[in-house]
Amino acid sequence: MDRPSRIQLGALTIAATRPRMLARFYSTLLGWPYIREEEPGPGRPPDAGYALVCPPDGVAEPALNFEYDPHHRRPVWPSVEAEQTTTQHLDFGVDDLDGAVAWAIECGATLPDFQPAPSQHRVMIDPEGHPFCLCASGEET
Repeated sequence: MDRPSRIQLGALTIAATRPRMLARFYSTLLGWPYIREEEPGPGRPPDAGYALVCPPDGVAEPALNFEYDPHHRRPVWPSVEAEQTTTQHLDFGVDDLDGAVAWAIECGATLPDFQPAPSQHRVMIDPEGHPFCLCASGEET
């Protein structure tokens, strides 16, 4: 069978115990519009629900979905045997690495002690524990 002519990444979905709060964090961090949210379903905790953050018009990047996962456990960074590990992370290209780190912290991220290549990129931890990287221009690929 031939590959279909078009398969395109449209969105990344991130599981969280507080998806709407996490969506607001990434909306602020990236300067992207907070498009919509859904309230928690019946029997779900008040912080549950769903939210969508999309890139601004003219920016060809995937949207970010945030969905409730009652079993989400904060990953441990760096990984430790027998502990919850990160299955993926986001890399964001930045022009000013130190400035981007300061902005991410102001938005609610934390900067862990372990940094494998601090002159090229900084690992940050979002409010739900997901690592993400701020990469000096040209380092995110």
